[in-house]
Amino acid sequence: MSQFLHDMVVDIKVCEKLSLKDLVERYGLMGGFSSKFVYDAYRILIDMFSDNSCKVFLSFTANLLATGLRGVISELIGKGLIDVIITTGGSIDHDIARSMGGKYYHGDFQLDDSMLKEHGIFRLGNILIPESSYGLIIEKFTWNLLDKLTKIKCVWGVREILSEVGAVLEDQNSFLRQAYLMNIPVYVPGIVDSSFGTSLFMYSQSHKFNIDLLKDQKELSDIIFDSEITGALIIGGGISKHHTIWWNQFKGGLDYVVYVTTAFEYDGSLSGAHIREAVSWGKVKPKAKKVTVYGDATIILPILLAAVYEALGIIETT
Repeated sequence: MSQFLHDMVVDIKVCEKLSLKDLVERYGLMGGFSSKFVYDAYRILIDMFSDNSCKVFLSFTANLLATGLRGVISELIGKGLIDVIITTGGSIDHDIARSMGGKYYHGDFQLDDSMLKEHGIFRLGNILIPESSYGLIIEKFTWNLLDKLTKIKCVWGVREILSEVGAVLEDQNSFLRQAYLMNIPVYVPGIVDSSFGTSLFMYSQSHKFNIDLLKDQKELSDIIFDSEITGALIIGGGISKHHTIWWNQFKGGLDYVVYVTTAFEYDGSLSGAHIREAVSWGKVKPKAKKVTVYGDATIILPILLAAVYEALGIIETT
């Protein structure tokens, strides 16, 4: 029985002044429930970001870009800790819309959606988006950009187009802008499932223009086969999560994985699948440093990353 009894539970106190690093490290002493997962994620991210031989993937879902967490994600990208980004088409929508002056507002989950529709307001959870802050802004931006790009060539990879988007956006809170500045490729395998993707399609109906999805896949293939060690911070599920772990199976699986999610595995969904399930597919190595943190990323990620930055000496507490 003693083989299981190593670390004792420690009672912690928080009345004294604590940095977020101090707080997360005390989570590791509590021994209880989700706090321990946050601490484990903290330790794994420190190891992953400190491993100079590790190619680091960042994966996230679009809903997060509709919140102020967009700034946290863009800040992470701008710190040079990420090598590859895989996300969804909706992330491109929100990033362009907000960069081009679209205003998003605080709302409530309980608002009357029929009433909101009458007022021309979209609801994304408890975020409110006026119609004027979304579709037409994205369409106008996309068509103006494509008018310039098609003078260069008529067939573009999605990653290439997104780099051009980042080049012209001036918002420093834009994740595409930060990715462009840091020369980080952004891959969106489901690009057509978005307002941006629809604008690409509509433009192609009256102009000589097309996208080459397989070009992106070739680039990802080259990244994977040129990497001995890979790691990933995966926020949310869906296609961005799957594309990240799918490609990493071709090198024997991820070596580091931190997964932040609100989805559970009881229904057999990909979004809810625990990291340990990915081991059976060869997408994560059996001996990988890995943890699944259950909870809302808008709460967990700012605390987690601030603690990691402090531990790595990227920021100092005041």
